[in-house]
Amino acid sequence: MAENQNVTYILRCSDQTLYTGWTNNIEKRLKAHNKGKGGKYTRTRIPVKLVYLEAHETKQEAMSREAQIKR
Repeated sequence: MAENQNVTYILRCSDQTLYTGWTNNIEKRLKAHNKGKGGKYTRTRIPVKLVYLEAHETKQEAMSREAQIKR
């Protein structure tokens, strides 16, 4: 995965729940989640594992897809 590529992602948390987000640097974001510095939801549910990734042309497309999945 190229750095600075807009992606929507889904993580499986340690309690088996799912978390959806978007980023333009998935490797950096995964490290942040697993250090307890990612989303508030995942802080108490580490470690997390990437289970789905979807690339997008723009930040807006990635954010829109995140919202669609959460609905």
